[in-house]
Amino acid sequence: MKKLAFIVLGLLFLTGLYGCGGGSQDPFPINTKSYRTDVKQDVDPVVLEELELAFDFFWETQNTNTAQAGYGLIPDRFHTNTNQIGTVASIASVGFGLTAIPIGVENGFITREEGEERAYQTLVSMSNLDRRHGFFFHFMDMQTGARVWESEVSIIDTALFINGALTAGRFFGGRTEKLSRELYEAIEWNWYYDASQSRFYMGYWPERGFEGHWGGYAEQLMLYVLAAGSPTFPVGKSAYNRMKLSSTLHSATPEYGAFYSTHTGSLFTHQYSHAWIDFAQYNDAQGFNWFTNSVHATEAAIAYAKTLTPLYEGINANSWGMSAADGPNGYKGNYGSGPSAGNAHFNDGTVPAYGAIGSIVFKPVEAIAAMKNYRTFPSYFSKYGFKDSYNLSVGVNGWFANDIIGIDKGISIVMLENYMSGMVWKIHMEIDYIQVGLENLGFTKVNT
Repeated sequence: MKKLAFIVLGLLFLTGLYGCGGGSQDPFPINTKSYRTDVKQDVDPVVLEELELAFDFFWETQNTNTAQAGYGLIPDRFHTNTNQIGTVASIASVGFGLTAIPIGVENGFITREEGEERAYQTLVSMSNLDRRHGFFFHFMDMQTGARVWESEVSIIDTALFINGALTAGRFFGGRTEKLSRELYEAIEWNWYYDASQSRFYMGYWPERGFEGHWGGYAEQLMLYVLAAGSPTFPVGKSAYNRMKLSSTLHSATPEYGAFYSTHTGSLFTHQYSHAWIDFAQYNDAQGFNWFTNSVHATEAAIAYAKTLTPLYEGINANSWGMSAADGPNGYKGNYGSGPSAGNAHFNDGTVPAYGAIGSIVFKPVEAIAAMKNYRTFPSYFSKYGFKDSYNLSVGVNGWFANDIIGIDKGISIVMLENYMSGMVWKIHMEIDYIQVGLENLGFTKVNT
């Protein structure tokens, strides 16, 4: 009798393990679903052109040498004056590049098979790079994947990467999705979290440890969702609540609605988290909507640009969106618009193309008008679309950047596609980690 019972239990175990009929149910089936539905019609050609050329940047500059440890890395910069790929990659560029692959597939730029192979092999390569508690170094050598410039182990750039990895994983399913989830679940968010202050650290250097903290609202909004959704190393809603309490809310004016500003007013800080997470569909526990916040911040940036027109020839109603970018005197992270939380915004007449392009989901009419204006300057264009920035107040003919910066091109392509179809949002919001993260933070669907 005992022997019979053992046999029955064994059969039940095998049935549960392999499913009815003796065949296993793949937990990561190949996904052939199309997400590019309900596409806007009669889209301005300037949008379509920039979308395709931005895709070309990510597809063509990526390291595809299978003999190198840096396979899959995407350059931080491309030098248009010499037509050369930079020697340094950023992990954030890889995240945007992984997101660009499904965009390329659904637009017919590449086949699904080409995209899946590139995405999977990229994730394999990234999984073999040096990580600390699941987090990647900010900058790496394009060929070897080794850390360069003594860069930090970056929480925000790892977040940008993992958003792209999860997006590509969900789009393709199968082995790509399985590996993307393994990379995500290996990230120890609680290691990068200062529980005594309910804040994430800003950066970590192996030589000297953690430095600084993420304080008020900025591009790190995504961190709270990603960390709260982790089944392995979660961080709860205390971090989100502290961030919001530490943020500066500006009152509404006739030009723009009330909004939480960021320290420098750089417009990318109102864009990055929204590239993947569809915050328009969710309010937080207090009923606040972060998508609306970005709409108002964009309105404020346009209004601010108009006030600078008497001072700078190249800043006006059709040339706005100051944000971290190259300038005539080098890269500056504090190019921005007022009002800013730290009153730390700086301007010298420099405008990056991505400032308006990345805001197309928030203020589409104004963004497209800016793109059409930028397209009238031949020196502002390249084989991969718009260069990083320009300044018409310098010299006789103005100053135009030589470089394309990967993350700036990245926010451009993702937001252009979201404007046309919402495709990246549709993919990303299917990911269970994101849904769990929003729920654990107290976010609820709008009108539910």
